[in-house]
Formats: sequence, structure tokens, C-alpha cells
Amino acid sequence: MSVCFEVRPPTAGDEIPEQDACRVGMARKVTAARLRYCGLEALVDDATLIVSELVTNAIQHGAADQITMTVTVRGGYLRLAVHGETPGQPVVRNAPDDAECGRGLFLVDCLAAAHGGTWGTEQNGTTTWCTLAVDGRP
Repeated sequence: MSVCFEVRPPTAGDEIPEQDACRVGMARKVTAARLRYCGLEALVDDATLIVSELVTNAIQHGAADQITMTVTVRGGYLRLAVHGETPGQPVVRNAPDDAECGRGLFLVDCLAAAHGGTWGTEQNGTTTWCTLAVDGRP
């Protein structure tokens, strides 16, 4: 299942526009509905948190006016992917305890590992993806 939505490419120092911030909530709801439809209720909380982080990163750091989110279940894994024309390779950072941001990919990495999956990027950072095992084994 894929969902495409328009966003406004960020300008340096700008906050995310409210309509784009609402896209994060929409992505969470679509993901949760798809997982429930597939009988994967146990993954809903972690998968929606991952989607929140990936979509937010695509909005904040992307260069495109459209983001595509894909949710697939195949070969024992749930795959969550967000394509947003983000230049470069995203990396996990160790944010200071008092930082208000910078933990997104750290959370994605931890949640993927906890579910026997992994995360990465394709096409020079334009697509960031995460896999979670669906059989409940870490």
C-alpha cells in the first residue's frame, strides 16, 4: 500500500507548516489501519512511531514537494518506507539529554532491532526504510 501527499519544501529556519505537520498524523492513522487490516495489531504502536519519525524527517529535511509512504508485508517482515528526496545519507545521532530533537533515527534503530529488523536508505537518502519481523520473534 502506498500513499502520496504534497508538502511544502522547507526553507532554512522555518517551522514545519501546520498542514504538513498534520500529514504526520495522517501517516500514522493510515499505517495503523493497514496493520489492523493485516492482523498485525501488536506492531501498531511501534510502527506508527517509526512512521512519525520517517515522515517528519522527510518533511524537515526533504527537497521534494511530495512524499510517498509505503507499507508492505512480505517474507515475514513489515516494511515501512518513506520517499521524500532527502539529500545525503541520514545517520543516527546521540542527542544530549536536554536536546528537544535529534533522536528520531535513534528511536527507529532501537525499535527495528527490538523487532528483529533493521533500517536504511536507498537512492542516496531519498528513501528511508525500516523492517520489523511480523512473527513476534526479536
